Amino acid sequence: MGKEKNPRRVADNEAMAKSKMLRTSPQKLNLVAQMIRGKKVDKALTDLTFSKKRIAEDVKKCLQSAIANAENNHNLDVDELVVAEAYVGKNLVMKRGRPRARGRFGKIMKPFSELTILVREVRVEEQA
Repeated sequence: MGKEKNPRRVADNEAMAKSKMLRTSPQKLNLVAQMIRGKKVDKALTDLTFSKKRIAEDVKKCLQSAIANAENNHNLDVDELVVAEAYVGKNLVMKRGRPRARGRFGKIMKPFSELTILVREVRVEEQA
């Protein structure tokens, strides 16, 4: 009588997590996302833990969420997960301003971004 379940948006050996409304510009967030692309998840978590970037903590949260989704929802092995994709998108921009010389208005843009992390299970036999 109920609805049919939705089809999966990712492959059977993948899991995904998304963070929205991260309070930083997409350009700055992409620098941190670049740092973890293609790495094994334990190495990526270590890199994010010791990163000096403020937003690295939020990226780490999103990565941990993707790992938890892989383990609990899709029964994937955590030790064989790799960050397959980490991409950044724009979100809203708060527009603020302050008065400048000669009656003008100085725009201050406060951008938000969103982050999507896709982890994939890669078996050791497949790599060889």
